[in-house]
Amino acid sequence: MRVPLSWLREYVDLPATETGRDVQAKLISAGLEVETVEQLGDGLKGPLVVGQVLTIEELEGFKKPIRFCTVDVGTANGTGEPQEIVCGARNFAVGDKVVVVLPGAVLPGDFAIAARKTYGRTSHGMICSSGELGMGDDGTHGIIVLPPETEVGKDAVELLELVDEVLDIAVTANRGDCLSIRGVAREAAIAYRLPLRDPALLDVPGPNAFGYPVQVSDPLGCDRFTARTVTNLSPEARSPIWLQRRLQKVGMRPISLAVDVTNYVMMELGQPLHAYDRTLVQGTIGVRRAAEGEKIVTLDGTERKLHAEDLVITDDRGPIGLAGVMGGANTEIADHDAAENGENATTDVVIEAAHFDAVAIARTARRHKLSSEASRRFERGVDPQAAAAAAQRTVDLLVLLAGGTAEAGVTEVIAPSAPHTITVAANHPDKVAGVEYGREIVVRRLQEVGCDVYGQDELLVTVPSWRPDLLEQNDLAEEVIRLEGYENLPSTLPKPPAGRGLTHRQRLHRRVGRALAGAGYVEAPNYPFVSEQVFDLLGLAADDPARRVVRLTNPLNDEEPALRTSLLPGLLGALRRNDGRGAHDLALFETGLVFLPRAEQGIAGHLPVDRRPTDAELAALDAVLPEQPRHVAVVLTGAREQAGWWGKGRPADWADAVEAGRAVAREAGAELIVRSGQYGPWHPGRCAELVVVADGTERVVGHAGELHPRVVKALGLPARTCAMELNLDALEQVGDGTPQAPGISTFPVATQDVALVVDKPVPAADVEAALREGAGELLEAIRLFDVYENAAQLGEEKKSLAYALRFRAADRTLTVEEASAARDAAVALAGERTGAVLRG
Repeated sequence: MRVPLSWLREYVDLPATETGRDVQAKLISAGLEVETVEQLGDGLKGPLVVGQVLTIEELEGFKKPIRFCTVDVGTANGTGEPQEIVCGARNFAVGDKVVVVLPGAVLPGDFAIAARKTYGRTSHGMICSSGELGMGDDGTHGIIVLPPETEVGKDAVELLELVDEVLDIAVTANRGDCLSIRGVAREAAIAYRLPLRDPALLDVPGPNAFGYPVQVSDPLGCDRFTARTVTNLSPEARSPIWLQRRLQKVGMRPISLAVDVTNYVMMELGQPLHAYDRTLVQGTIGVRRAAEGEKIVTLDGTERKLHAEDLVITDDRGPIGLAGVMGGANTEIADHDAAENGENATTDVVIEAAHFDAVAIARTARRHKLSSEASRRFERGVDPQAAAAAAQRTVDLLVLLAGGTAEAGVTEVIAPSAPHTITVAANHPDKVAGVEYGREIVVRRLQEVGCDVYGQDELLVTVPSWRPDLLEQNDLAEEVIRLEGYENLPSTLPKPPAGRGLTHRQRLHRRVGRALAGAGYVEAPNYPFVSEQVFDLLGLAADDPARRVVRLTNPLNDEEPALRTSLLPGLLGALRRNDGRGAHDLALFETGLVFLPRAEQGIAGHLPVDRRPTDAELAALDAVLPEQPRHVAVVLTGAREQAGWWGKGRPADWADAVEAGRAVAREAGAELIVRSGQYGPWHPGRCAELVVVADGTERVVGHAGELHPRVVKALGLPARTCAMELNLDALEQVGDGTPQAPGISTFPVATQDVALVVDKPVPAADVEAALREGAGELLEAIRLFDVYENAAQLGEEKKSLAYALRFRAADRTLTVEEASAARDAAVALAGERTGAVLRG
């Protein structure tokens, strides 16, 4: 809401020294969000005067029409001689009164005016448009043409009210009263403790039987409808300059007198109005719900198909307006421009001032994607008691400015209603704010906002009609607190009870993050939203459980309407973006939730707000939520070790992804089984299946390895991109979270190397598991350090796996015989289970 300070001063006698910034500070302290104070005319310097066009000479030979004009500016130029000006506009003629800026003046934007030669003539000044003066849109898109009675030589800065301050207020959804000068003036009067001259306090005649006939069929949608009639409007009447300028300052474009007056009163009082051409209205005006499929052409020229919930204004033909949103084209006011085009200008109007249901108007406006100044106000709450006063104010202005005649008939259709009352303890605001205001301050502040207050310790408060947002006792407490000043509330830091520190899950989460960061990975959190098409790009089977997603009812992005079931889509997208921006050596990780729909879908109930929910209520809520296990994932591409003087370096490969999984398992205290596997986006020959044993049963908790070339190509990833994803919650369940100090032996280690020949399909993990079990308790560590294949030496379909075995005892130095016996036992069990034989 834009509020000119000059207009505000009409209703509140603000101190003459108060600037817009001062008023802004006061209103912000009272709880209004005043975003900016616009300085209209800032930097404007005269002379800027009214001139009359004496002659116009059309200049030939230029690409666009150019006119050389002489303009009478009186004595403003110091000589009294006509001013010679070159102008390219064509919307004025000889004899018109225009705005002239003379040499030496400065226009907004630091635009200095001087005599200059152009198009072969010397132009001594400029004939101005509204845009050049910073006035806003006047609808002409050309030179300002003033009324014929305007005095030549008059100061145009004062005439056009070019210097002013405008407060731009971001009105919240509950403060519809502040979408008017009246509402903001009331707030300013309270802030300055000054009396308010309420523009709605008018003498309004009572309803009678002579008013225009109105039939309201839906009193719930329209609880008040006032109709007034004004006849014999002058077709030549135009909106005066002061009216146009006020509309421009609040951000509206002047259109025609009748329309401008209704817009002016709406901005003044906050009550939307509509004027119908009486000669085009056929029969009784009605208010009802639309019939499904009915159509109407609104004032913007669009034909709209109506919904059964739309509230419409009708006559005997059908709909003539969308109630509270926009009028219909079939009863549109025709102005003086229509008369110039041979059409009949409107001389008789019916004025509508009604009060509509906020929800109905909001739904209609959104349904038709048609937000208007009227609908914005009805959605936020309009004072129903102001309808009659707004209609009277409109009638008075039309009679004054257009020479019309106000008919004696007054129509008011009112649905009976009682004022809203609230019972509140006098000390309730004290309890909410933690400040002792006392009954006297509470009563005074509530009365200042317009409430009637009765009682002592228990107050009976009647809410004013212009504050429909005051519904219960906490709303009243908020009024007291904001008017006393939020800045006066004491700052008290909360004192939380001593906690138990991080949970086991949180500690694991942090340990995993530190371990991966220490291994050279960079954390890259992503949004949890995915497109279902990404599963095709990842090569998941049609029946893969990961394709079952939770879809959002109101997604932030229509292209990503589902919640993720894997961390890989987001991480791979981050890798692709960074690679595309020149970072080719990447190692990223993320820990976060994935969302898995339950087999049976349920509907969440409403939890109570007046008490803590019971454990059963919380459990019932959790039961209908998706399962949300925490996963960890990494992606790699480019160089894993950089080349330099120290060596050649090496690229990231599938083994790095597998090692990232092992690092996570170590932090969880879980034993991870790594074996060959095949799943979705991974290369079938370079994919490791990550397995844990829970309650004696193996469970696949993730995969690691190199991505399939088809997936790499489909997602636009670098070649040889590798990835790993693990179910972190599953690791936590099988892991031992007890911190384990490493056992350190003072006795020397005995190292034994073995090279075993096995069939190529035999997984190295199976051979390693057999060696570990066969070696027994003396085995401290085992490491695969070489894989060798040579058909000539080993035979077809054979490979050699070389392991380094480290043996150590905690209480003695091992003998050669003990170490050799342990090695032989390990080799024997490996041979029994995998067919391995010692090489050579």
